Amino acid sequence: MRFRSQSVPEPEVLGRRALGRALLERQLLLRRADTAVPEAVEHLLGLQAQALTPPYYGLWSRLEGFNEHELGRMLVDREAVRLRLMRGTVHLVTVRDALLLRPLVQVVVERGHNGAFRRRMGGADVDLLQSTVDELLSDGPLSARELARRLVERGIGDDVEAIGNATIAYSPLVQIPPRGVWGAAGAAKYATIKAWTGRELEHEPSIDAVALRYLGAFGPASVMDMQNWSGLTKLTAVFERLRSRLVTFRDEDGKELFDLPEAPRPGPDVAAPVRFLGQFDNVLLGHADRRRIIPEDFPIERMVSQGRFVNHALVDGVLRATWWIERETRRRAVLAVRAFPKLSAPERAETALEAQRMIDFAASDAEIRDVRFEPEVS
Repeated sequence: MRFRSQSVPEPEVLGRRALGRALLERQLLLRRADTAVPEAVEHLLGLQAQALTPPYYGLWSRLEGFNEHELGRMLVDREAVRLRLMRGTVHLVTVRDALLLRPLVQVVVERGHNGAFRRRMGGADVDLLQSTVDELLSDGPLSARELARRLVERGIGDDVEAIGNATIAYSPLVQIPPRGVWGAAGAAKYATIKAWTGRELEHEPSIDAVALRYLGAFGPASVMDMQNWSGLTKLTAVFERLRSRLVTFRDEDGKELFDLPEAPRPGPDVAAPVRFLGQFDNVLLGHADRRRIIPEDFPIERMVSQGRFVNHALVDGVLRATWWIERETRRRAVLAVRAFPKLSAPERAETALEAQRMIDFAASDAEIRDVRFEPEVS
């Protein structure tokens, strides 16, 4: 008797535009969501927060009726915190996610510190540094520089900048309000996460659970994509453990992509509105292969404004512009847009309308709020 072998069907191929639309759907960027701020922050697995305003810009573009003071309230009421997490960069996350994520990415944070400062640590004892940081902060929050100065005075290292960075790398310190609160000013001062929240880091955090949540916010995605988002390495075993719970696809280059079975994957022809985002929003940084949202010819280096931090804008679902706000006087604010390539007439009209909405939000204290298009980048 002959047995016919059953061929395994080839995974569906998803083009870049289809992957882009799926990403925008997961990132709440195809339509503003009627979702509470805490739930949105957790769904997104945190917000890139190296600068102060991007979390607010990002949520304004994602949530219907976003109230900037609600996010600030979460920081003040110790429901959310700012600390170093994925890729060793500052993120704004709920306290629950901070306790889960920091132990998982501790190795990433330390790796970033060592890459920049290992030779300048002067042989400082890391265990002694950590215990002394806890002792010094027991009297109240301090800046990283003040912490470092006191540590050096005690003979722990001799380079204030390197030791200051080490305090944040080796200890789970959070930036306390008013840092990060909309409309408030304040230098970065730190407290231990335990002292600030009254809670301990998770002792057995689940990387599998985080991988599933990553796919919910960034999928379909490859192993390398999650590694790029997190800064972690050797995640192949995680996805192999989860394989029976996932579906797989291929991208145009044949790379395997994983996803949640019931996750939304809208078609490539779904309309994508203009969205103004903050500097380095995670939607732009969440993959190793970013071509689903950043065109290969986008001239990032030439899209800056001299002496300014620039934010980013999506047009038709991909990165097409940078933007920034200029305060010429206290009474007048201008939102400047620099696009590449040239916007079509309908794209320019939609961009101008969304830009006006953004400056009305971001500079509501200005009596006059205008939009200006910068000359095209050649």
